[in-house]
Parts: sequence; C-alpha cells; structure tokens
Amino acid sequence: MMKPITTFAALALSTTAAMADTAENRQLVIDAMTEVLIRGNVDAIPDYFADPYIQHNPMAASGIDALAGLVGHMQGDPEGTFEPARIIAEDDLVVTHYVYENFGPVPLVAFDVFRIEEGRIVEHWDNMIPLADEPNASGRTQIDGETEVTDLDQTAANRAVVEDFITRALINGEEVDYTQYINPEMYLQHNPQVADGLEGFGAFMQYLGENEIAFGYSDLHMVVAEGNFVFTASEGIFGETPTAYFDLFRLEDGRIVEHWDVIADMPSGDLPEGYPGKF
Repeated sequence: MMKPITTFAALALSTTAAMADTAENRQLVIDAMTEVLIRGNVDAIPDYFADPYIQHNPMAASGIDALAGLVGHMQGDPEGTFEPARIIAEDDLVVTHYVYENFGPVPLVAFDVFRIEEGRIVEHWDNMIPLADEPNASGRTQIDGETEVTDLDQTAANRAVVEDFITRALINGEEVDYTQYINPEMYLQHNPQVADGLEGFGAFMQYLGENEIAFGYSDLHMVVAEGNFVFTASEGIFGETPTAYFDLFRLEDGRIVEHWDVIADMPSGDLPEGYPGKF
C-alpha cells in the first residue's frame, strides 16, 4: 500500500510545479515577443496568443486580429530577439522590463504584463515613456541595475512589505517610518528625476511640495512578486493629470533597496471601441 504524501512533501511538489509553470510562462513570453513583435511574424500569432485577447494599450484594439493588423504594419527584424532587462512571473502573470526601439521616433522604456491561460497569452497591460537622454543625478538609467531573481522563499514576505508601503505611505498618506520599508543604507533609484537614498526621495517630495505639484496614489490594481522583486501597477495623480504608476522594487532582508518605475498619463481622448480600461 502506498504511503500518503506528507504535508511537507506535498508542499514541496506543489512549489516545484509552480516554479515549472512560471518558467514555462516566462519562456512563452520571450518566444512570443521575439517571433511576433520583434521579428514581425504575423503567422506565428496563433501559436502564442488566443482569443479573447484583451488589450489594455489604447493604441490597439483587443483580439488577435487587431494584433495581427498592428504587427503587419511594423518593420520586423528577422534576426531580432526579445531580451528584457528584467522578467518575473507569478501564477499566470509575467512582467517584463524592456526598451522598445521600433514603436516610434524615440526609444521607449516599458513595463509589460502578460496573462497566460493554457499556454497562450490572453491579456496584456503596459506603461511606456521615452527613454531619458541622460542618467539621473546618481548616474543611473531607467533600465540598468540588478537583474537576478533570488530569495524565492521570501516572495510572500516581500510582497507584503511593498503592499503595506504602497497602501500606507502612498495611498493613505500616513506618516510612516520610511526606514521600516526602505533601507537607509542603500536605496538605488532609477527614476530620471530622483537621486539615490532617502535623501533623494525626500528632496523630490520637497520639490513637489514647494511647487504645489500634486502627487499621490489612489488605487493599487496589481501586484506580481517573485523572490526579491515585486512589481505593482497603480493609479493616482501627478500635477493635475490622472496617472498610471508602474513600479518595480527589489528587496533585501525585508526592505526595499532598488526601484524602477514608468509613470505615464492615464489614457484619454478617442479610445478604441470596447476599450477595457488601463487596468
């Protein structure tokens, strides 16, 4: 008679299976973006995408037919490959951090989020802004920095730290001890307008206050965590403009030590028919 699997063994098997699934999802996204978006192979779309394909970028309608139309108008590179600077996955979601060279007159730095069902991409969100001409005051660009996913056993704890930080400090506006969330000894900042450290963050906030520039988050819509990386997608206000905030945090020993973001206006104006919204 077969012995029952112990709780610990069952958990280990479940964790191994989940890791295999996320690895497969990461590879699916890399292959899909390489073959379809970078190389412009319209015929490969059904291999990687499935309807109903929900598109949250207002530049294109939903559905794989609309995707085919978009790709058909782009100039592909037959030898090109999709090599994101960072890629993380959790459950059915994959997040990539990448610079697009062929979406307009200037390079665009972007976060993309893909949702996968039964081995096909069925939903996509993104946030894009022009790549800055120069590094920030600390010499960092929007795309450089640490890339390796580690500390997989800390995924849930790191997610909780970031969710609490976003909710309490940025949404509720509570007076928090920032050192509870951000390492005061090392906080590497990739926002083009903000320098490293809590001092850099404080100087940026002071500048906004002195110039009466509104800044705040109102809703946290999405969290994707894998090990030492936690991605969030939120909305709020910057100045007088409704704004989408896509942030990526790297943590060590339970505190944030590095941050990337893409901050862009919320979609408005003449949007595609049936547009599902930014989030």
